Amino acid sequence: MTPNTRLLCLLLLPGSALCIGGAAAAEPAIVLTEFIYEQAPYPSCHASTMVETPNRQLVAAWFGGTAEKNPDVGIWVSRREKDRWSPGVEVANGIQADGTRHPTWNPVLFQPKSGPLMLFYKVGPSPQTWWGEVRTSTNEGRTWNAARRLPDGILGPIKNKPVQLADGTILSPTSTESNERPSIWRVHFERSSDNGKTWTATPPLNDGLKLAAIQPSILFHGGAKLQAVGRTRQGKIFQTWSEDGGRTWGPMSLTMLVNPNSGIDAVTLKDGRHLVVYNDTPKGRTPLNVALSRDGRDWRNVVVLETEPGEYSYPAVIQTSDRRVHITYTWKRQRVKHVVLEPERL
Repeated sequence: MTPNTRLLCLLLLPGSALCIGGAAAAEPAIVLTEFIYEQAPYPSCHASTMVETPNRQLVAAWFGGTAEKNPDVGIWVSRREKDRWSPGVEVANGIQADGTRHPTWNPVLFQPKSGPLMLFYKVGPSPQTWWGEVRTSTNEGRTWNAARRLPDGILGPIKNKPVQLADGTILSPTSTESNERPSIWRVHFERSSDNGKTWTATPPLNDGLKLAAIQPSILFHGGAKLQAVGRTRQGKIFQTWSEDGGRTWGPMSLTMLVNPNSGIDAVTLKDGRHLVVYNDTPKGRTPLNVALSRDGRDWRNVVVLETEPGEYSYPAVIQTSDRRVHITYTWKRQRVKHVVLEPERL
């Protein structure tokens, strides 16, 4: 927890605490806050992701190294067992056949309804030149199969988790950043009807000029109606809607949610409400907030996760089988923080 936190908490394990008073009274939905690790063999981390496996195990991943964009940055994975996180293990890096090493970026964990756990990530010198790779695990992230490079033109989920539709289709939210100056940001979606063996991509949803957008998340509104929300350069979170399960999408527009050009994530809860984790500020990456909506249009802030100076960014959010909401995020580029919310208290 942050040194200046006002939460009165019961320490459970090194790096974790159950909040029972103090600011917890102001944030009654928070039931657990902890670091996934206290120490690591690298100084910097970013871009965490989390998934629940069929056996109700939590698995988290992030990239870690000397600093973002450096060639030594690899993908690290930890599993939560018996109320503690296992030591992080590097499971992917950018070492090429000729010995060249590139940085890795933005891991995304995804558990399809059937088949192995999937770990998507990017490899390459920059977001303008990276490519997508995927590894799979048949034992809930303990070991991983060899990396497979995704086909040209397919990047995989760029930051946030895919979703699986009622017919089994995997819909992956993704985006591109061009080599132009300034880089042109465009959103598109990738679909697989064979559990990730093959993929097709939609055209870009935006021209990247009037509205520069990347890193979408997908929300469900019943039937085939979907909403995507994500990061922009225009000072607010974008939205776009689909009426046909993500095959086509309507015009992109800005929501009421402030965005300082920083990554967000979102999830539709089992009770039908929609939840977004984002930095509610026009500049910087603090505070970090949770907002709720019943219709995906009108949002209200319900929890403040961080308010101290520093960077608290790139959240990932899921709802597990016990209905609790789990959030991970970058804590000052030094550690990955994990917070659990009780949605009935939101």
